[in-house]
Amino acid sequence: MLDVIRQLSKETPSKIVMVVLDGVGGLPLTTNGETELATATTPNLDALARESQLGLVELVGAGITPGSGPGHLSLFGYDPIQYTVGRGALSAVGIGVKLSAGDVAVRGNFATLDAGRNVLDRRAGRPSDEENVRVVAKLREAIPDIGGVPVEIYTESEHRFVVVFRAQGRPLGADVSDVDPQATGVTPMEAKAFDPASERTADLVNAFVARAEDALRNEPKINGVLFRGYSDVPHFPSFPDVYHVRSACIASYPMYKGLASLVGMEVLDVEGHEDALEGKVAALQANWDKYDFFYFHVKKTDSTGEDGNFDAKVHKIEDFDALLPSILELGPDVIAIVGDHSTPSKLATHSWHPVPLLIKSEWGRKDVAQRFTEEEAQKGSLGLRRGTDIMPLLMANALKLNKYGA
Repeated sequence: MLDVIRQLSKETPSKIVMVVLDGVGGLPLTTNGETELATATTPNLDALARESQLGLVELVGAGITPGSGPGHLSLFGYDPIQYTVGRGALSAVGIGVKLSAGDVAVRGNFATLDAGRNVLDRRAGRPSDEENVRVVAKLREAIPDIGGVPVEIYTESEHRFVVVFRAQGRPLGADVSDVDPQATGVTPMEAKAFDPASERTADLVNAFVARAEDALRNEPKINGVLFRGYSDVPHFPSFPDVYHVRSACIASYPMYKGLASLVGMEVLDVEGHEDALEGKVAALQANWDKYDFFYFHVKKTDSTGEDGNFDAKVHKIEDFDALLPSILELGPDVIAIVGDHSTPSKLATHSWHPVPLLIKSEWGRKDVAQRFTEEEAQKGSLGLRRGTDIMPLLMANALKLNKYGA
């Protein structure tokens, strides 16, 4: 559909805001209980829902649990089955690292391992960024290269870091299995290549894991590393070219800035930590006249779900609700509120459950929703949609699409 949308898109002065509440979909903790969204006190979201159309969204397909990268690509209109990218490249580009052909970037987690190398905590207690920087410096000193292959290590945020293996004329393959078992009580997995071109990369990863554990053996919490999301340099059709919009990304976390940059959005400066929504609203206000499309990312609705903290996720939803009027005061012609995947606190991880979607514009039909919740969205007139339907719907509601055919 990208080629069709490119042909139909037209420039207009109307403005679109897509708010992505990361991992917002949830589950009740008890039978017949309420989800995090339904539990939260959200007068502003609920008032907006009563003026909007609602529905549910599957980002990849029925029963498939999306990662954040595929989830966002789907929301931006790119079929995540056709357009793939590893978390490593998204994180690397998001923190300003330049990748060359043949390089491989990989996303890492600092972890806590017991004496038998079993994973006790996949996130090492979510260390501060300052603690991350300290440990990264220690690894840089211990692992400047592996077998002559230069190794670059970068802080991303909290427990997350990025490693880039530089090809130096000998291309590295990125088709490698994860080291991260995404579970506790088990040992990290051995990286294995899925094709001959990636065999050297798998060897580099396994060597890095062993040397990192040796370098960190005296650390009280951060004494292991887990890898997933290998990627070489990805290429996507340009978002501004497809949709004919001046597009901007308002996000703090590197991975999301990286993805927005890769599809061609301009990444705006945001003051404050990734949890500081006020800085994101300020960036939106300061740049309102310069762009037609704003991607506005809220991270902590996902992080609290991953931590299994139901009450904290409810609180983060309420934090966003309190700032929603500041966005609405700008008068967007179209506003969408959606998630990139569900992260139920009950599961403490991403899940396959469809996420709620809200679209408000002058041209929406009357709907039945009284609140912005999963249950109300299930009743909505938008029905169950694929993630790739969202951008065409927003463009149509902004009157930015010409008629198809005679």
